[in-house]
Amino acid sequence: MERAVQRRYLGLTAAVAALAMATTVSGCGTVGGTGGDVTLKLVAADYNLDGGDGTKKYWDKLAKKFEAKNPGIKVDVQIYSWDDVDRKVGEMVKAGEAPDMAQIGAYADYAADGKLYSVPEMLSIPTQANFVNALAETGKVNRVQYGMPFVASTRQLFYNKTLFEKAGISGAPETWNELAADAKKLKGKGVNYPFALPLGPEEAQAETLNWMLAGGSGYVDDIGTYSLNSADNINAFEFLKTKLVMPGLTGPVAPGKLNRKAAFEAFAKGEVGMLNGHPSLMQQAEKNGVKYEMAPLPSSDGKARPSMGVADWMMGFKQNGHRKEIGKFLDFAFDDENVLAFADEFDLLPVTVSASEKMAADSKHQKVHKFLEALSSSQSYPSAKTSWARVSENIKQEIGNAVEPNNTPGAVLGVLSREAAALDSAALQ
Repeated sequence: MERAVQRRYLGLTAAVAALAMATTVSGCGTVGGTGGDVTLKLVAADYNLDGGDGTKKYWDKLAKKFEAKNPGIKVDVQIYSWDDVDRKVGEMVKAGEAPDMAQIGAYADYAADGKLYSVPEMLSIPTQANFVNALAETGKVNRVQYGMPFVASTRQLFYNKTLFEKAGISGAPETWNELAADAKKLKGKGVNYPFALPLGPEEAQAETLNWMLAGGSGYVDDIGTYSLNSADNINAFEFLKTKLVMPGLTGPVAPGKLNRKAAFEAFAKGEVGMLNGHPSLMQQAEKNGVKYEMAPLPSSDGKARPSMGVADWMMGFKQNGHRKEIGKFLDFAFDDENVLAFADEFDLLPVTVSASEKMAADSKHQKVHKFLEALSSSQSYPSAKTSWARVSENIKQEIGNAVEPNNTPGAVLGVLSREAAALDSAALQ
């Protein structure tokens, strides 16, 4: 793919890229000395899917490199699983012990409470200008950027080629009805999880949005109002319940109890026919010799729909007054070498213009290119809403009930939608 095409996929302009490369004046966040020894505390999420220590090794190496170039600044990194990291940071902030930086799933509520430095207060101008625009815009509250995208991903339908061949399935489904029919064939061949549906609390908000987008809707309507119980969304969960869950096509674990990590592990063991996955799953499957292919997520009617695009966020807290030191560290962390090292380690997508262009031009990242191409047109969580963190937590805890035998999707989505509206209203007061 030519570089000009790559730029178009990323929704970037030559002017922005030129500004990032040409500007040499640092932003106010990195001007001046450190004023004495400082230890920056960073809380980060664990990206290892198989229990490894790749996340810890990355941050340890990055901290050592930074400390060697910046005497007087130390970096102490604490890593928590995605099950716990947002809650841990929330507890720290509530206890008056906020970290200097957090790399977690939501930032807007902290920004609204005045607890975060804005991006221009911390980063140099070249670093600010180098973020992929679509992601940078999602990091804004009231038109001011507080959330810095750290790493990104989009979603594809993964399917096990070996299991498909045994079931006589020639290619990926394009509609929901085709998906259900293929899942039935896989079950007939004894596949443990014909379609793995992780609606457990680890990342249920992501699986939910996949299906909402594929059905033609999403978490919010065209004017940004929560619409979890839209007709399209109810239809999506009616399909899941009646066509996949009730016929026993989602495997031995109830969707509300199945977490993403467990679903990915089952796919990597060859026990899953199909599931929605992000780029990290490629590496996990390949380590175990699983032959797979990827395709766009099937939609309700076979029409092309936007992929879900997700950015995990970095933010800087004001509490300890380490604005300059935070800026120095983050300018270093968002250097191409470091951005690409993390993306390479976990098969994820870089969040900067220059690193994205390098990845798109590199043939060794060929399998990631389709995820990268989908990023500019993807749709994400309503991260700029200060209510999103709590709404997301409600979804994680409750959405699995929508496909339980004794519940109706409309009722569960209705409760979640009313709760979201109330939280949004309270946040605006």
